[in-house]
Formats: sequence, structure tokens, C-alpha cells
Amino acid sequence: MKHILIIEDEESIAELQKDYLEINGYQVDVELSGETGMQRALQGGYDLIILDIMLPQINGFEVCKKIRSAVDIPILLVSAKKEEIDKIRGLGLGADDYITKPFSPSELVARVKAHLARYERLAGSGSVQQSNSIYVHGITIDKAARRVYIHNEEVPFTTKEFELLTFFVLHPNQVLSKTQLFESIWGYDSAGDVSTVTVHIRKLREKIERDPAHPQYIETLWGAGYRFNI
Repeated sequence: MKHILIIEDEESIAELQKDYLEINGYQVDVELSGETGMQRALQGGYDLIILDIMLPQINGFEVCKKIRSAVDIPILLVSAKKEEIDKIRGLGLGADDYITKPFSPSELVARVKAHLARYERLAGSGSVQQSNSIYVHGITIDKAARRVYIHNEEVPFTTKEFELLTFFVLHPNQVLSKTQLFESIWGYDSAGDVSTVTVHIRKLREKIERDPAHPQYIETLWGAGYRFNI
């Protein structure tokens, strides 16, 4: 049974989410503050975290950042804030999705199922065919271990950053649109939008480019998409 942690200071909302998730077969814990929620998340044992942004004492962005630095599981941010900058910030900190209140409990359950299924596929993909490594531009991608080395030094990558980089490297010198990248990496229509592609490409550039402001490897082609140059 998948184990989910809800970090939400509005108890009535948290209990509603908990009820719907438990009906769908998940084990659910609830924490009503960011501090206790973060401590519990960092203890491990969870398969997915639903995290509200507007929390007392420590906000959801800070909680997300600290959890993501230690744990690689799906994090779904929940907020009544609809501004694009908040969504971009949340995705940039490593969240996998951003859900705007109000939303239906059935939508939440659908997104939870989609993210858990995707992480299961990614976790299972490393044990069969991925026994080789890819070398390009001083970057080593160990597909079996799902690790990345830049000039022989290991650099941490989130699951989606790893998959996006691997996809680029396996499709060199091709123009790839944001929509194509989103569909290939995230693989569903309702649990996000193409703005997350921009955020993740910025993160990739920060990790693999000598000068992220003037990228050599991941090139932007305005109005068309991106190209990984070899």
C-alpha cells in the first residue's frame, strides 16, 4: 500500500483529502504545520507528499526545497495562489506538480495516481536494459545507477531532470518543442503544463553548462523549442 503524507494547516481540507485518498486504497498521514511535516517527511517511508504552500512559521516553498534535497519522491504543491511566478518557483524548487485551489478531490486522486505510476515506471526502468553509460561533453550518464557525473564529479539530479537530460542526449541535434518534451517526460495532460519544461531546462543548464546564461549544449530556438548540440 502506498504511503502518502499531507502537509496542510487547514484541518478540514486535509481530512477531506485524506478521506478520498484512503477510499482509493492509500495509507495517509496528516501534519498541520510545515515544521513537523518536514521532519516527518525527512524520516522517510513515504511514496508521495501533498504540500500546501501557505503554512505558518515555514512556508511550503522552504519545506519543498529541504525535502527535495534529501528525498526523491513526488511532491505535489497545493495553493490558492494562481500567479504564474508561484508555479514556476515551486517547480523550480523540485516539485512535480502544482495544483491550484479550489480543486475537486477526484482531480487530486487522479494526479496522485499519475505521479505514483510514473515514478514506479522510472524506478523499474533501470534494472533491465540500462546497463551502459552515455558520455558527451564531459558528462557521464550512468543509466543503470541513474547517476550523472560532470567531469568525473557526481552531481545530484532529480528524477525528471535525469530523464530530461537523457532524452536530450538520446536525441542529439534535433529540434524538440516544449510540448514534445512535456509529453515525452511527464507523459500526461492533466497533471501539469509546459511551463515546467522551461523550469527544468534552466535547472539542467545550471548543472551542465559552463555559462548557463550563454548555453552551448541546450540551445533555445525561439518559437520552435530546444536542441541538444553535439
